[in-house]
Amino acid sequence: MIPLAVGTTVEGPERPAVIDGSRLNRHTFWCGQSGSGKTYALGVVLEQLLLQTELPVGVLDPNADFAELGRTRDEVGAEEAARWADLDIRVLHSSTVRDPQLHIRFVDLSVSSKAAVGRLDPIEDSEEYNALLHLRLGPDRFERDRFLAALVGSDDPAQRRLGLRIDNLQILDWPLWAMGATSVTDALDERPRAIVLDVGGFSHPGEPQAAALGVLEHLWERRMERRPLLIVIDEAHNFCPPIPRSSVEAKLTELLIQIAAEGRKFGLWLFLSTQRPTKIHPNVLSQCDNLGLMRMNSPRDLAELADVFGFVPRHLLEQSPGFRKGEALFAGAFTEEPQLVRMGRRLTVEGGSDLAVAARAS
Repeated sequence: MIPLAVGTTVEGPERPAVIDGSRLNRHTFWCGQSGSGKTYALGVVLEQLLLQTELPVGVLDPNADFAELGRTRDEVGAEEAARWADLDIRVLHSSTVRDPQLHIRFVDLSVSSKAAVGRLDPIEDSEEYNALLHLRLGPDRFERDRFLAALVGSDDPAQRRLGLRIDNLQILDWPLWAMGATSVTDALDERPRAIVLDVGGFSHPGEPQAAALGVLEHLWERRMERRPLLIVIDEAHNFCPPIPRSSVEAKLTELLIQIAAEGRKFGLWLFLSTQRPTKIHPNVLSQCDNLGLMRMNSPRDLAELADVFGFVPRHLLEQSPGFRKGEALFAGAFTEEPQLVRMGRRLTVEGGSDLAVAARAS
């Protein structure tokens, strides 16, 4: 067992609440309605995990909640701050005003993922899809204008249509693409202790999902290397909903279903955080062995949790609507028995917090 002290028990505030860090080699589901303290509490767990284990962590962060993970709070003691400073924590930003920036290489995407970004169906758009399938692209010679000019000026009508589609959708104008810069997958391959992908600042709504797709596809393609990674996905309903709303979302959901079903044996473990279990694809949710539940008022969502996590006593789930901010129920493989917890304090600065309403000057 690797004890992670995440707070105190609700029944005995003097008793530490501990979960087993070694049992995060299972998929974990973390949920709580808005205002329950869900993201703050997730930060508490991740901090203890980074301090007490050697497990690398990758965070998909749509709201910049973990963009300051490398910076400790002012009140943290010097010894603890020094320990934290020794950790290799990297944050890559989607906003063009903060460095280092988050990029992936368009050419590294699989054909099916490139097609998803371009909204191409292999049957309905068979000729354009086939033209994409037979393109020969390499990062050493990929340049946007030359690439588009070659397609649009091609003697092949399917290639011309493919070029026009890419140009009309302005896909290659997304700041996400590396275009000669370093890709996030290069940093992932180095396995720092933590890498935070701040995907919320992109200008196009498709970019956060395309970034997630590039990262997850890369990890899955290299799964046989068996290099462990805890994949933390905040606001997970944006990446694997029950009914995908776009071709990229469908591809992402398909990939996450595969990782949920088979990733454990390759050392790829999911930690999914969202407000409601009914907003997550059931084939992903059903593979989770750990549950962290904060305040939740919806009877439908509590019934869903009772069905999926049958090992959790129903009377404990039913207490969730009465949880105060920062209180949680932990159950599953990472705790010997279900426990009600009052979360401890964060060591690092919380990003993405709510803005305060300023008082009017008198």
